[in-house]
Amino acid sequence: METIIGIEIYPIISLTIFFFFFIGIIYWVMKMDKKQIKEICNLPLEE
Repeated sequence: METIIGIEIYPIISLTIFFFFFIGIIYWVMKMDKKQIKEICNLPLEE
């Protein structure tokens, strides 16, 4: 892998994408309406 020029940037890009995706999901969940969260939580229990 050391012989490929520029290969060291791909793990950094992957980590950055994962980090921002994870932060975005956390932000989205924190901003969700509490009623919607209750509704989603009860979905597996409904028949």
